[in-house]
Amino acid sequence: MTARRDYPQSRERMVKEEAIAKGIDDPRVIRALLEVPRHRFVPEAMEREAYGCSALPIGSGQTISAPHMVALMTQALQLEGKERILEIGTGSGYQAAVLHHITARVITVERVSELARRAQRLFQELGLEGLVVKVGDGSQGYPEAAPYDRIIVTAAAPHVPSALLQQLGPGGILVAPIGDRMEQVLMRYRKRGDVVDEESICRCIFVPLLGKNGFAEEDA
Repeated sequence: MTARRDYPQSRERMVKEEAIAKGIDDPRVIRALLEVPRHRFVPEAMEREAYGCSALPIGSGQTISAPHMVALMTQALQLEGKERILEIGTGSGYQAAVLHHITARVITVERVSELARRAQRLFQELGLEGLVVKVGDGSQGYPEAAPYDRIIVTAAAPHVPSALLQQLGPGGILVAPIGDRMEQVLMRYRKRGDVVDEESICRCIFVPLLGKNGFAEEDA
């Protein structure tokens, strides 16, 4: 089998133009973006486009988020490297791989079984041991392994799912795009005892989160 290219210069340019130049200054996030081969998470025919500024289709009606959005959401989690993370919406697996390079304790949930299998195979190929993929309704989280220090939702929800807030541990942070199907606001929620503080980060557009605590499939 022919070895695939690595594109180190393209990755460095992406980090400079789509992360550092746009306000990403967490060294852990920058290092992870430099290390994760983004082109491996898109169809091979599109790998030259992987280091651009846009989201790209990955099949099953899903996309890989734009590099800046991945960087922004990762930085918003305020990771120190020891957190236990739940990701909702595995998709291509790129966001989970970036998180795994900062903290190895990552569980990711994907409702589309084919995407989950594809991501799991790629994680194995890249040697990302301990990155756990589960198939299921991500809007309900993954209570079997709760509580989590951080939760990240990579699909748009009409409101923050109560199930996810319940699975967030004390002092935990949840980052998610909240809004309607056309446009959302990226929100950060911080759990302080029985109180949940919320903060808006920026406007954004994501594919819808389908499931019991998300959008109904016929509404998507």
